[in-house]
Amino acid sequence: MDEENFHSLLHRPGTLIDIGAHDGLLTIPLARLPGSRVLAFEPLPSAFARLQTALRAAFGGDPAHVECHHLALGDHEGSITLAMPVLDGVAQEQWASTAKDYAPHVSTRVAVERFTVPLRRLDDFTLGDVTAIKLDAEGAEYEILRGARETLLRCRPVLTLEVEERHRVGSTYAVPAFLDALGYDVFFELSGEWHPMAALDRATMQRASADPSVFEASDPYVFVFYALPREDSAAMLDTLRRAG
Repeated sequence: MDEENFHSLLHRPGTLIDIGAHDGLLTIPLARLPGSRVLAFEPLPSAFARLQTALRAAFGGDPAHVECHHLALGDHEGSITLAMPVLDGVAQEQWASTAKDYAPHVSTRVAVERFTVPLRRLDDFTLGDVTAIKLDAEGAEYEILRGARETLLRCRPVLTLEVEERHRVGSTYAVPAFLDALGYDVFFELSGEWHPMAALDRATMQRASADPSVFEASDPYVFVFYALPREDSAAMLDTLRRAG
């Protein structure tokens, strides 16, 4: 199951948050769900420009129910460095991160481009009706969730998260532990079956290099996780399983 299907199946009208919106791959489907308002966050300038262009093309202009924020999220307010590797002269936008610098991997093939971007907490937006969050931040997930703690406790949204050890060692332990403390159950889906986070074998399911010039990875490579509020987890998981 992909993230779009997950959010469609468990959709509740309200505010949907796309963190790491990039060029709108999920922003647009979220914005088409009934009764949705979308806040999309993207700190990379080139991706943010494409996000705005894609939304205008999809909706025939700037959609009133979508807000695009050109900034990064974290656990405090200020500014932060966004590092993006460049491989053989081609920007690797999907690896742009506020959580790490790629200097250790600089070589004849790899360079690093850096941007200073604004940083805010999701809690600063004081949202009262968040029903879903998608989070893809190349290693910054823990800080972003810390900065969204009050929102998670108040609104109890469902979440999809991309979490990878190659982007931040220990993240597949720290992120689920933080969510567990807030009353969330975390799962992953593999070959049509849903498994609790405790079933993740990192040695065989998340083996990959942190070097942006190395693309080999384990098969399977499990990096998308799904967090459900514990009070609704059983019913939501049943909905997902029945959908196949």
